[in-house]
Amino acid sequence: MRGAKSAKWVAIAAVFALGATACGGGDGGDSGNDNKAVDKDGIVSYANGEPQNALQPANTMEAYGSVVIDSLWTGLVHYDSDGNITYENAESVEPDKDNKVWTVKLKKGWKFHDGEAVTAKSYVDAWNWAANPANGQQNSSWYRDIEGYDEVHPEKGKAKTEKMSGLKVVDDNTFTISLKSGIPYYAYKLVYTPFYPLPSKFFEDPKAYGEKPVGNGAYKFKSWDHKKSIKVVRNDDYKGEDKAKNGGIDFKAYTKDTAAYADLKSDNVDSMPIIPNSEVANFKQDFGDRAIEMDYSAINTINPAFYTKQWKDIDVKVLQGLSMAIDRDTIAKTVFNGTRDSATGWVAKGVKGYQDDACGKYCKYDPKAAAKLVKEGGGVPGNKISLQYNADQPHKDWVVAVCNSITKATKVKCVEDAVTDFAADTEIRDKKQVKSMYRSGWVLDYPFNGNFLADLYGTGVDGNKGGFSDPKFDKLAKAADGAKTVEESAKLYGDAEKQLVNTFPGIPLWYNKTLSAHSNNVKNVKFDQAGDPIFTDVEVFKK
Repeated sequence: MRGAKSAKWVAIAAVFALGATACGGGDGGDSGNDNKAVDKDGIVSYANGEPQNALQPANTMEAYGSVVIDSLWTGLVHYDSDGNITYENAESVEPDKDNKVWTVKLKKGWKFHDGEAVTAKSYVDAWNWAANPANGQQNSSWYRDIEGYDEVHPEKGKAKTEKMSGLKVVDDNTFTISLKSGIPYYAYKLVYTPFYPLPSKFFEDPKAYGEKPVGNGAYKFKSWDHKKSIKVVRNDDYKGEDKAKNGGIDFKAYTKDTAAYADLKSDNVDSMPIIPNSEVANFKQDFGDRAIEMDYSAINTINPAFYTKQWKDIDVKVLQGLSMAIDRDTIAKTVFNGTRDSATGWVAKGVKGYQDDACGKYCKYDPKAAAKLVKEGGGVPGNKISLQYNADQPHKDWVVAVCNSITKATKVKCVEDAVTDFAADTEIRDKKQVKSMYRSGWVLDYPFNGNFLADLYGTGVDGNKGGFSDPKFDKLAKAADGAKTVEESAKLYGDAEKQLVNTFPGIPLWYNKTLSAHSNNVKNVKFDQAGDPIFTDVEVFKK
């Protein structure tokens, strides 16, 4: 069954692995509530935050917006807990022998929430519109593999044409995608939100539709009271298998995770993304069978803003040294109460192609070697770094610990750079206004190592917020994309990952788990591989 998916920047310092299993009550235990009556129209409340942008699928690259988008839309495909493709709105997605031309056939009878039929044109028009730079969509580079993308989205200037030549509508329920070159795992990419369809009326006023979105998913939009709440209701005409077992969701906007936790304990909100650091040691005692501990696939790093004067021409030895100056294991034990695993590379656990030694010695704490490398590399310009993070989630403690570890080992002054919330944090990144370094958390878009490599560190891609560029890495990624099979491609991407020790586009920190809980008002609360609640399965008790 399809669960909520949210491939995106994550607001929290959380990371997980595929094949999620629950413990500590993480199976959505009901604390003896088996016999309580269920209200099929009951509303589930979730502690969220204010989305960065209007709710447009191709313009959402962060958790607060993505979790809402994914409740309102259902895409062509998804994947199961073993990482295999499952079909959603698509009947089939099949490549030719060269993995270059993909034929998509849609299931018949699907409709948008306004009653309009979901057709091949709904997909093709949406992708062409989002690829056009004039429309300012953050995720536009996700179409870069398609023939004609460069004409619609040139490196500089306006679009030369409004339609990618690689997209062809065959009939109402069939379209083809012609790629610049074969990509064996391309079907996995179609999981991500930029590949959702849009109704025809969207194009009449995209901005207005972003405030009142119309999708094709299990829930329909009801209202958005900015910085307070977004409400969606069950779509009774939904054609997918994952029909909602509740009446809707109230995405409540919080600016402090501690406030959300207090409301969760008081049954004033039904679940939250992750338990505050200050409560990790207590939450299982506080919630008993309602405590949740589950794995998912994401990674936390700190990334230099390579467009700044400080990092533009830095010797990689400096970054290698800073990485070795971080005592990951001790911070995981003290700050995170043992709920983090130290990262050993740039790819999250649980995805195809994951390897546990890509970073080698540079991700192991060695203060003497760290100081030596920083010195050999010419030192940090100004001998000071700042680490940007969003203050609306539990980051301060670990940021301070990381900074103290770096300063103690290398004598480089490291200070925190807190911004008010996640929306402000991502806005600063988008505008390339990061002063020095920034906290990054990335959760899978699809369970393949290339998603954590080419989609984050390829030259010019949307996920590359630090301005990193390395022609050698781009060449290796291109070779991986040109492989004949998914397995061969994953292996070649593994080779590309191992080369990152020579450039250090980001400093790997931790993998970790979803630590959450649910109120006494609901049951069957589980989180998926992307760390999001599977809202459609949640049941609400009658009051």
